[in-house]
Amino acid sequence: MIKKAVIPAAGLGTSFLPATKAQPKEMLPIIDIPTIQYVVQECVDSGIEDILIITGKGKRSIEDHFDRNLELEERIREREDEFWYNELRHIDSMANIHFVRQKEPNGLGDALYQARFHCGNEAFAVLLGDSINDSNIPITQQMIDAYEQYRHTIIAVQQVPDNRVNRYGIVGGRFLSERIMQVSEMVEKPQVGKSPSNWAVAGRYILTPEIFPAIEQVAKTAPQEVQLTDALRLLLPTDGVIAMKIDGQRYDIGTKLDYLKTTVEFALKRKEFAEPFAQFLRERLAQYESSK
Repeated sequence: MIKKAVIPAAGLGTSFLPATKAQPKEMLPIIDIPTIQYVVQECVDSGIEDILIITGKGKRSIEDHFDRNLELEERIREREDEFWYNELRHIDSMANIHFVRQKEPNGLGDALYQARFHCGNEAFAVLLGDSINDSNIPITQQMIDAYEQYRHTIIAVQQVPDNRVNRYGIVGGRFLSERIMQVSEMVEKPQVGKSPSNWAVAGRYILTPEIFPAIEQVAKTAPQEVQLTDALRLLLPTDGVIAMKIDGQRYDIGTKLDYLKTTVEFALKRKEFAEPFAQFLRERLAQYESSK
């Protein structure tokens, strides 16, 4: 059983400047909920309540968000606003959340290496903070179920258009079933037309403890950043890697345009916003089309 999760949140967030100059990208809200809270909730919904968040310089607000704010709680209590009081208490009690810093931005592999003492000899889930999911069964739970069957590293994947493979880590291999692939190739952001497939890594992993010595080996020769893909590639011939096609909708917030699309999608899912917001979009789109 997977009992621990790691959420890397140490990146500089340069794709969202200037908004991320003084605040973490992971704290950018989807309407009124910080992105990273959706990620933590996915862990909890998958039965994982022991979570390590890898942070870096300028990320203190993530820790503050999941900590108690007694002054704010008291102010809400005085207003007799039971709903928001319960919401605040839910945030600080939703999981056992620990924090460790990546001292230098040396890549995803190096960030995960900071989790070696926390995870020890256990397999653990990894959830990247630049994607959130909507599914009947949480994506992480789906991966835990796959790990219980195969007992190998599991990578969540989804198909992407052929002309966008250069934005993702891409896997290739042989399908064992409709949703499960035995991975034989992994390439980080391949050139269009030179990719082994269009199956892209979808920001979720179940990793075994063997990943840590693999990261150490990569770090010895890495010119700058230590890439997780390079470490996973080392595991292919010995430990085996399984790719699992996700069952659900993934929302990528890696770029400003994707972030805008995700915000619209989630607004249309909220009962209090859906109809008036949809009407606004229809009217605004009509105005846009007529002004062209």
